[in-house]
Amino acid sequence: MTDSEDDVGPADPPSDESESRESPDDQTVPAESDPTDSTESDDASSSVDVEEFHDAVEEFGRPVVTAEEVARALDRSQAETDDALSGLSEGEGKGVERLDVSNDPVVWYPTDWGELADRERVVVFPKRRELVVDQPTQFTRAQLSQFAHLVDTTRDGGYMYEIRQEDVWAAPFDDFEDLIGTVRDVLPERSPHLEEWIEGQWKRARQFVLRTDDEDGYVVLEAASEDLMGNVARQKLDSGQLRAPLSDTESWVAEESVAEVKRILYEAGYPVSDERDLETGEELDVDLGLDLRRYQQEWVNQFVQQKAGVLVGPPGSGKTVAGMGAIEAVGGETLILVPGRELANQWREELLAHTNLSPDQIGEYHGGEKDVRPVTIATYQTAGMDRHRQLFDQREWGLIIYDEVHHVPSRVFRRSVELQSKHRLGLSATPVREDDKEEEIFTLIGPPIGTDWDALFEAGYVQEPEVQIRYVPWDDETYRHEYGTAEGHEKRQIAASNPAKLDEIRHLRGEHPHAKTLIFVEYLDQGDELAEALGVPFISGEMRHARRQHLLQEFKSGERDTLVVSRVGDEGIDLPDAELAIVASGLGGSRRQGAQRAGRTMRPTGSARMYVLATRGTTEEDFARRRMQHLSAKGVRVTERSAEAVEDRRP
Repeated sequence: MTDSEDDVGPADPPSDESESRESPDDQTVPAESDPTDSTESDDASSSVDVEEFHDAVEEFGRPVVTAEEVARALDRSQAETDDALSGLSEGEGKGVERLDVSNDPVVWYPTDWGELADRERVVVFPKRRELVVDQPTQFTRAQLSQFAHLVDTTRDGGYMYEIRQEDVWAAPFDDFEDLIGTVRDVLPERSPHLEEWIEGQWKRARQFVLRTDDEDGYVVLEAASEDLMGNVARQKLDSGQLRAPLSDTESWVAEESVAEVKRILYEAGYPVSDERDLETGEELDVDLGLDLRRYQQEWVNQFVQQKAGVLVGPPGSGKTVAGMGAIEAVGGETLILVPGRELANQWREELLAHTNLSPDQIGEYHGGEKDVRPVTIATYQTAGMDRHRQLFDQREWGLIIYDEVHHVPSRVFRRSVELQSKHRLGLSATPVREDDKEEEIFTLIGPPIGTDWDALFEAGYVQEPEVQIRYVPWDDETYRHEYGTAEGHEKRQIAASNPAKLDEIRHLRGEHPHAKTLIFVEYLDQGDELAEALGVPFISGEMRHARRQHLLQEFKSGERDTLVVSRVGDEGIDLPDAELAIVASGLGGSRRQGAQRAGRTMRPTGSARMYVLATRGTTEEDFARRRMQHLSAKGVRVTERSAEAVEDRRP
């Protein structure tokens, strides 16, 4: 193994035959018989505490240690350490146990093994740029989310992270010192090899700059060196993208190809800083009738300073409000792009309710309406079509807002980013994609803003949800046999629709009888069955818009306390907040879907719970764990246990 020098982990526990035996030189010598320690302090017993003892146990990688080993690890004298350990092993609340082994020295071990097992440990593999974190604190997970990618989790509380180049490129820091300071907060010790690589990637992300020519106003691509321009940019880009060389380090960029130039260089490993002096658009005086929270104001201030970025905040943190704050701060005509008509309608309602904009200043442009106004709300699909895009190109937008920005890398929506403005703001709680193209979001729109979910949880602005995966056994042997003989999609549907989940849903509702509850399902048949059994409505895409809005309003006002909801509730409609979310099926969906459903319980006050039901012994177990990884990466603690209502039916 090439990384063997970095892969050294704790040693195996000692066997009964050999490793618990020490040489005579390691034997513990009583303090009174050791002439070298005759000047020992009277307060020697207080020189070692339980935490330091745990550190020594971890250093030697064995569950039992001698006093000599502890002394060596803590740089103490052996006699002083032996007295200290004796003191820790006596009285109530003792944290250390003593064991006299025949023909062997005295050995010591922690009283509370659980306390030692629950301690956070970080193991770094610098050459692979991987970190394995056991029992991480919420602080550690929040810090890691700013520069590392969560690869996997285990049921025992282990987290595996990878530091990718795109994670360093998109790290939300103004300078390298802030980034490396955050890295050092997490790592157990300095790692020069890893820090050197991180610094190299940080510099790599600043090798190409797009700017506007001072005299003629055309777009210029500037490289940090002749080599980069000649061997990277001019090799990767064609004549349709680079019109002509201007110098050894500068090239004239076709204005209509700016987004493509940024994407191609990003894929070559060189993110481009966009510092063009774009048109500000026609002025638009907008007053927001809401007071921004402190963190929302910080989001807006950072966005105005850097002119482009993706606002990444947990559901319930008020990204739409911050978006309206950006409209006020920019003071220019604005284009808002959304994935569907439902969100277009919601944006219009929010703008009319919370700003001084009049109805005739707000237009919608989609399949239902085609009206361009100073503030225009359009769908991605419409804005990306040639026959419509010309209308948007003719207007100089001071700001373009990309709502649910995770849609941007898809083929259908991608052309909409060819529309350029001085300010580009993306909004998304979960800018992750199953095709691993989330880095394109930051390339095409801008770097992330406001990624620290943990800070919002700590400040109480957003309630951190309690997320728990519950493993549900099969309803009966016949049902399990049906799953065993099925194949492909049918197999997944059978596991998702396990009737035993109904019992667990009833049990959970009984545990939280007064909680407003949303039950999410993937399949229409299952939604109908659960709704009928529970006596509650089922909201799906097949329901008429007016009826759906009526039911949602009743839930929001408290007239209804439970709804079953299909995938239509993941995004695109204004689904009210809930105190309890139960995911009955849909674990084969995306990580973003899991976070969006958890987001329905993220509220400023009160408790918030989410339960994910997975059929035991099926692919749902693995899906459930993997789909919750995004929340784990953001500092949300995810626990696991067996279903309570049907534990006696466990296979």
